[in-house]
Amino acid sequence: MSDLAGGFRYLLAGQRWVLGHGRWLGFGLLPGLVSLVLYAGALVGLGFGADDFVAWVTPFADDWSSPWLALFRGFLTALVFGLGLFLAVITFTAVTLLIGQPFYESLSEAVDRGEGGAVPESGLSLWRELWISARDSVRLLGRVLLYGVLLFALGFVPVIGQTVVPAIGFCVSGYFLTQELTSVALMRRRVELPGQLALLRSRRMLALGFGVPLVLAFIVPLVAVFLMPGAVAGATLMVRDLTADPESDSGADAGEGFGPPPEGYGPPATAYGAPAAGYDRPTGTTGGVDRGFNG
Repeated sequence: MSDLAGGFRYLLAGQRWVLGHGRWLGFGLLPGLVSLVLYAGALVGLGFGADDFVAWVTPFADDWSSPWLALFRGFLTALVFGLGLFLAVITFTAVTLLIGQPFYESLSEAVDRGEGGAVPESGLSLWRELWISARDSVRLLGRVLLYGVLLFALGFVPVIGQTVVPAIGFCVSGYFLTQELTSVALMRRRVELPGQLALLRSRRMLALGFGVPLVLAFIVPLVAVFLMPGAVAGATLMVRDLTADPESDSGADAGEGFGPPPEGYGPPATAYGAPAAGYDRPTGTTGGVDRGFNG
């Protein structure tokens, strides 16, 4: 439970950080606004077309008597729209991060710089970073689709499909949302997707505490746009603690209740190539998080 609450505190700390640095809040809103327009159009189209799609895939029900036909297709229409909303919540962050890669990377660097200590840089060109981000997003989308199809099928199970399955869906969404957001800071630390997932698997409750409240908030129109800058800042603060040198005093203080990263974890020479010259494992202080946690 401490990790669950800790993830939420990181989220709040990130929101406080951008509110205390107003220009970064405005700077970080631009990619979200672009994504919001795109997704709003897609969801409106889905809302108008979901019932026609359900009727097209269930021709065997055309001769059913009332009210069973309306109930059956109405239920399926709600599931289709729910699945679309589920995918929208998951992919919104990926698309927004892809659109706003330069914006959010600059914001993440500003958080590292403002909190003190090392400011890691990937040493990659913008186009290389965009390619890696897009490639990893596609890989994650494949995983999310598998979960989505499974949850969609379980939605037909009476009682469980209307209670347990939605709760699991929010948890899955929150976990992968956290991965997408922490990837900005982790990519600058030269940690690729397998390492990112391994790190979050070691702290699942921390990831859920950070991501699930965001998923719930993102359901409300426009909220996602305004929370994205703070979410990126909060994810960077989390990454700073999770990748801090466990022997560093500052890292130990900031990581109170969170513990060191998994054994063997570090900034490996992955597919990014060898670490850039002068790169060092970040041991920067995270005083901003401490101040936020302690009031």
